[in-house]
Amino acid sequence: MPPPLRAAVIGAGYLGNFHAQKYAALDGVELVGVADTDAARARDVAQRTGSSAHTDFRDLLGRIDAASIVVPTEGHFEVARACLEAGVHILVEKPVTRTVEEAHELVRLARDQARVFQVGHLERFNPAILAVREQISRPLFIESERLAVFKPRGTDVNVVLDLMIHDIDLILSLVRSEISDVRSSGFAVLTDAVDIANARIEFENGCVANVSSSRVSQQSVRKLRIFQPDQYLSIDCEKFHVRSVHKLGDGVGADGMPRILPGEQQFQKADPLLAEITAFVQTVREGGEPAVSGEDGRRALEVALKICNQMNVTLNAVTGTRENGL
Repeated sequence: MPPPLRAAVIGAGYLGNFHAQKYAALDGVELVGVADTDAARARDVAQRTGSSAHTDFRDLLGRIDAASIVVPTEGHFEVARACLEAGVHILVEKPVTRTVEEAHELVRLARDQARVFQVGHLERFNPAILAVREQISRPLFIESERLAVFKPRGTDVNVVLDLMIHDIDLILSLVRSEISDVRSSGFAVLTDAVDIANARIEFENGCVANVSSSRVSQQSVRKLRIFQPDQYLSIDCEKFHVRSVHKLGDGVGADGMPRILPGEQQFQKADPLLAEITAFVQTVREGGEPAVSGEDGRRALEVALKICNQMNVTLNAVTGTRENGL
């Protein structure tokens, strides 16, 4: 039996706590330690997961094989670079870095070091998305809606980098074409950064995506609607539910109307974060490309920043600083 994979979680906040729980529950994985500049927070998560607590993540380098990086976005590049240079495989939460240039550098370094570099775009592991991915061949129009009730957590970035980037990544993975144009608008409501945004993304292959996100809504909504030749899919990412409409062949029915077959699928409640970390661990052990690569994270960030720039925002990817009255 191979030795256990030695893992660490760097950043013991809300999401880092969950990362630590998943590693601690996985067979064949040893959660060596949890690091956070807040000693009490690191100690609390470490005690609950049976690992050691550290205030400097560098204390763990040389003792671990892989790490989840769940610090605030402004620290992603420094921590990820240090881990890669120490030969550690990394899973970096989204958005991958503050700038596209930083993401480029991490991609290069991971390649040179032959380390796995995965990005935490969690929606890729949603069972409803996984179930329909193979059905999506030539999307013509995609409409996504991601609305959330306001929470102070996550407001270190604007809503594009906080929420919309999930759908940007999904759409890029489904369309697989270069972007020809981006138009967007956004407004601040409860914070100093953009809280509600809409973007229209046009692709060179003709597909158009209309993407809306809000973190100041009355209820939570995570829906994706996809139109392609002879098929319509409506995916509820929150309720793990899919509705579809298919056109059957080129003929018509006895009533002279096109033959249409509706469909519906309901999936059991799943744990996408556990699936994400399990996939990361498997890639570290077996090799190959991660489910969501560093390059995927870089491209999603690049599009997100284009959307922010189209909103006439001079963006600081960490604080969501606004200029020009937005």
